[in-house]
Amino acid sequence: MSAVVAALRAEWVKIRTLRSTVWSLLTAFALCAGLGLLFGLTLRGGFGRMDQEARANFDPVVAGFYSLTIGQIALVVFGVLLVTGEYGGGSIRLSLTAVPRRGMFYGAKVVAGTLTALVFSLVTGFVTFFTAQSALGPHGVSLGAPGVLRAVLFACVYLTLICVFAMGVAAMLRGTALSLGILIPLLFLDSQGVGNLPKVRTVAQFLPDQAGLVMMRVVKPDPSFITYRGFGPWTALGILLAWTAAALAGGLLVLNRRDA
Repeated sequence: MSAVVAALRAEWVKIRTLRSTVWSLLTAFALCAGLGLLFGLTLRGGFGRMDQEARANFDPVVAGFYSLTIGQIALVVFGVLLVTGEYGGGSIRLSLTAVPRRGMFYGAKVVAGTLTALVFSLVTGFVTFFTAQSALGPHGVSLGAPGVLRAVLFACVYLTLICVFAMGVAAMLRGTALSLGILIPLLFLDSQGVGNLPKVRTVAQFLPDQAGLVMMRVVKPDPSFITYRGFGPWTALGILLAWTAAALAGGLLVLNRRDA
């Protein structure tokens, strides 16, 4: 048990002493809260110009959390750098010398990163929600409305898991540029556009970020509407957990089989 505690403490020290940690998390917070305010004000001003179908399927919680789809990139950067920073600087050899049991080393890094991401996500998720709903004004909802608290908590869970997913991918690829070069298109540039194309929606809806949007949903859109997905928030959570578990398992497999 003492070895596990020591490994966790070592990973926590690494997180606290990395400059990229502070800047990545501060950037993510600023993007999520700031863009949440901007998007809320924009939607409030343009609500009267929406057609009847858009109004009927309008989800104020998802609308207020659009900023998370951008802010998550900074959190992904944090998760990637937490893993690849040791490979880039060569300190991975020293770390594995200090903690020769690779499973323990990997587990300690994942736990430390997950707890950091969870605390950050809870603060960011609730601040973004209140900021965005205030900006939406009469079109917003309160935290006590049916399903809203669950949606906000799921948004926090999504941010946490997407960071852990990034850590698993980074552990498999071992390079910052390669990891971000795959993750950013997957989570932002590609799936955000492809997910709404009818011909590929049946596949794209199972991508991590698309599952995350469903997790934040309170209003279930009509099946004919562009944002409709064929599953609910709890199924979406299961999908995201599967992506995260697969990435972590792949990272552990590579760590155990390849030299440092």
